[in-house]
Amino acid sequence: MTSAHAVSDSVSHERKLAQADVVSLRKRITRLDTDGIDLILRTARSHHTWKPIPVTDEDLRQIHSVARWGPTSTNGNPARYVFIRTIDQKERLLKCVSEGNRPKVLAAPVICIVAYDIDWWKALGRLFAHKDMSGPYRASQTKAAETAFRNSSLQAAYFMIAARALGFDVGAMSGFDNAMVDSEFFSETTFRSNLLCTIGYADVTGLFPRLPRYSFDEVCTIL
Repeated sequence: MTSAHAVSDSVSHERKLAQADVVSLRKRITRLDTDGIDLILRTARSHHTWKPIPVTDEDLRQIHSVARWGPTSTNGNPARYVFIRTIDQKERLLKCVSEGNRPKVLAAPVICIVAYDIDWWKALGRLFAHKDMSGPYRASQTKAAETAFRNSSLQAAYFMIAARALGFDVGAMSGFDNAMVDSEFFSETTFRSNLLCTIGYADVTGLFPRLPRYSFDEVCTIL
């Protein structure tokens, strides 16, 4: 057997294994039940008041271990996460956030800076090894940054849903100065801040009535 044939057979075997994984999953479960859907989205809420229960390093690893499987363009995975727990690190962040968000930063057991790496494409040789897709991003830093921002936003949503699925509560925030955060936390790196997300176990006494959402007919078009 030639080397090319061996590689082809290996790829074919790997594809069959991937397909078998999906078939196996579909046999076990085809959709979430009502409670599962409610937990992650339908009745889930953004929280900014918290019970005094710590979020451990292992908790954060577990959330990431689920969230990392969400799809991104060319499997680029541009998101980078900085978890802030200690008061001295929160003080660094406080000067970067809007006044109304400062109590939320101080109260949260953990606050995550979801950032993105504008040089994410340099890892495509590992993450998308079967075909070189780096050319357009190598040629245009603007395209690389736009793609990173878009896909890190997806990854932030995956992270929030994963956290909820594992029993945690979250609260996303965009009321902060990106340039200040980048200067404070990401100077001399290729990382740029996208959004903030608090993580913990919510004190529901801080909740207000839920705000409305658009109906399907108000925002959706079928062509």
